[in-house]
Amino acid sequence: MTELTIVVPAYNESSVLDAFHARALAVLDGLELEGRLLYVDDGSRDNTWELIRGYCADPRVTGLCLSRNFGKEAALTAGLDAVTEGAAVVIDADLQDPPELIPALIEQWQAGYDVVYATRSARAGESRLKRFTAAAFYRTMERLSNTPLPRDTGDFRLLSRRALDALGTLRERQRFMKGLFAWIGFRQTAIRYQRDPRFAGDTKWNYWRLTQLAIEGITSFSSAPLRLATWIGVAAAAVSFVYGTWVFTKALIWGDPVRGYPTLMVVILFLGGVQLLALGVIGEYLGRNYTETKQRPLYFVQERVDGDR
Repeated sequence: MTELTIVVPAYNESSVLDAFHARALAVLDGLELEGRLLYVDDGSRDNTWELIRGYCADPRVTGLCLSRNFGKEAALTAGLDAVTEGAAVVIDADLQDPPELIPALIEQWQAGYDVVYATRSARAGESRLKRFTAAAFYRTMERLSNTPLPRDTGDFRLLSRRALDALGTLRERQRFMKGLFAWIGFRQTAIRYQRDPRFAGDTKWNYWRLTQLAIEGITSFSSAPLRLATWIGVAAAAVSFVYGTWVFTKALIWGDPVRGYPTLMVVILFLGGVQLLALGVIGEYLGRNYTETKQRPLYFVQERVDGDR
């Protein structure tokens, strides 16, 4: 019986995969429990899948190839769905998260924790802007979400069998895995580590994709943007009423002429901007509901290769 599965989503990671595989196998060799590696190729355009197929000559390695690029959240889901026994560790292939930390995660799991997540105490190889925006996101989520989200924590973590079973019941299409990991609850604890620079290749997460992920996280676990739009509308209406009363009073008592075109344009543009902001926020949530109602599958597996057992 497999007691631990290391789930590795990969997208165009051919430049780093050999190094990761060697280090991951060394970790497996040092474990006192039966473990295996499960790679999920998320529709890579390079030779990532060919490499994974080669690794499957080892009986401890399984490869899943998705039919196209569904995104990291879906690839993670596919990998975790394929773990039918034992616990699982989720780790990226870029070696920013060291596989050598897995025994420390296992130690906490064996101590009784269901979710053991790795929290970054330092983020080597990242710009100040990247570190600042990441810190801002986690702290914003901490304030907005009803579900506590661990600060400075990515997907690198261990999940027990019952945590995996609980996670498997969450089939929403718009997935923010960091939030789902926290939402299921159970006993959770952290291991702190220093994150390494990317070993090779280029990151797939540019600022546009990170912004989209942040919006996904906020709209998945908080209705605060809707309430904010409401309060902005109330504030705009109050300011407009007070200003209108002041203009009317001046004209009535002192005969002060009402300023014309510039004032009118400022008011129109201000109210128009507030309305468009509110419509955008509503549209974001409406789009999520539209996607969920279609009930499309989260992913399709094109090919599965199991190690020679």
